[in-house]
Amino acid sequence: MSGPRTRAIGLEDVAPIELRHDSWSRVVVSDKTVEGNHASLGYSVFGPGLVTADLSHSVDELCFVLSGHGVIRLEDGDVEVSARSGLYIPARAWHTVVNDGDADLVMVFSFPWPDYPPTERRDARG
Repeated sequence: MSGPRTRAIGLEDVAPIELRHDSWSRVVVSDKTVEGNHASLGYSVFGPGLVTADLSHSVDELCFVLSGHGVIRLEDGDVEVSARSGLYIPARAWHTVVNDGDADLVMVFSFPWPDYPPTERRDARG
């Protein structure tokens, strides 16, 4: 059998991408942690009050909310998310994560890309 080898990567084995409001993301499974891998899987913690930059990824994104609740702000309206809900964000859709709750919003995300995909950023819309 050829191709990537199955292995487990601990969350603590990957450096965080620090955000404001005690928030962070980590790309746990990528071509950096699993040689030859063609997709990525990450974990994010968005602290209360966080509004991320407005993002547009070059590929589709799948998310699953583990705990908390918040809003994904899109150009065509807001989508409320809460624990145990999944979300599909199409490629090139501008979106902003807003944690308007009083607890962390914790999500798992995935891309059909070997690492965090090419992404445009702009200041979040009010």
